Amino acid sequence: MKPTLARKLELRRERIPNPVLYSILYLVVKIMDAILKTHFTFKIKPSEDKNPYVLVSNHASRLDYAYTAPAVWPHRLNYVVGYNEFFVFPTTLLLRAAGVIPKRNFTPDVHCIKSVQRIIREGGHVCFMPEGMSSITGMAQPVMPGTGKLLKNLGVTVYYTKIAGGYLSNTKHCLDQRPGRTEVVVDKMFTPEQLKAMSAEEIEDAMNRLLAHDDYQWNAREHVHFKGKGQMAKALDTLLYRCPKCGALYRMECEGDRMRCTACGNTIRMDDDYSIHPEGEGSVCPPLVTDWTLMERKEAAREVRREGFCHSGKVKVGMLPDYKYLTGGKTSEICGEGTLTLDKAGLRFDGTVKGKALQLDIPIGQLPTFGMCTDISRFYTYVDGIFYEFYPEKADVLYWDHLTEEMHRAQGGRWQDTPYR
Repeated sequence: MKPTLARKLELRRERIPNPVLYSILYLVVKIMDAILKTHFTFKIKPSEDKNPYVLVSNHASRLDYAYTAPAVWPHRLNYVVGYNEFFVFPTTLLLRAAGVIPKRNFTPDVHCIKSVQRIIREGGHVCFMPEGMSSITGMAQPVMPGTGKLLKNLGVTVYYTKIAGGYLSNTKHCLDQRPGRTEVVVDKMFTPEQLKAMSAEEIEDAMNRLLAHDDYQWNAREHVHFKGKGQMAKALDTLLYRCPKCGALYRMECEGDRMRCTACGNTIRMDDDYSIHPEGEGSVCPPLVTDWTLMERKEAAREVRREGFCHSGKVKVGMLPDYKYLTGGKTSEICGEGTLTLDKAGLRFDGTVKGKALQLDIPIGQLPTFGMCTDISRFYTYVDGIFYEFYPEKADVLYWDHLTEEMHRAQGGRWQDTPYR
């Protein structure tokens, strides 16, 4: 029987990247950095370290390889990237050639851990983003539980990059590239001796403190202008889904640089430095975009703690293909539909997939958050190692995400919020 794409990936053995191919890819990265006006500040140079090491970073955007590869050049990095990306053509060809390690996000992945350990044993250098997914809101999320344990197990020096401006150049809600300026600080995070002396929890707390970042706060100081071409509010309603004046959900409409609530008329304008301002008599908005998203999150935290809380909605379901790669911007093959429900027990799906009835139950303790492949239009998770992507009928993706994360935290899940912003 012909092996499936998943089976081929399971049997794959990643190697340290070929130096010739990596050099060619690095030239492309340097061109990208010139376009994005990227500036590096080296507090220490990992390239002077002759031993294997790990590089971690805040996960600013889908272009973070452009902000991390130059931090260690001429050393070559084996990146850890989402498992689902290997099912997309031609992306999969590049990932395989570059020795990229697949990872099922937000769920244990033995293949990934063994691959990382092997590359380090062979004297290589591994790069991963401990948040698990590029920033949705412009703020760094807490690192995933288990990161500290992995770094202790590896026992090598850990360096890090701190990226500022990367999210604003490539936001999660709008896929338009908006060059402005990106600043990257390169420094050492842990020595092997420090890792040995610290607990896994202490390591993760230090990582959260060092990687904490808010691009909107940063640019409130820097006032960098980004090329929004008069469309700064494009798709902003998928991120700022709750009106700060009347509280209506998904009633904001976007046009050009403005967004207006159809329920109460509240209108805001976004400038090309991502600052927001109320426009018109009676309009209101928080000082920063991230203040707005924090307001949405706090309301979600209150909702999930109410007696009898339950959120439900119709969804279409996508899965990864068995034999033929995805093309044309697809991130899954839609093969079913049903009802998705979230309550204090967890997430439940009832519906039909591939012509058969299917029920999925995920305990809330095992569901810290969702992945989002491209923008805020759908979300995914893994159940018993199988990828399921959900397309909500109401397009209320970030609302689902906030409710799920806050329910996980309210029920004592391991992935808790931190005081660092």
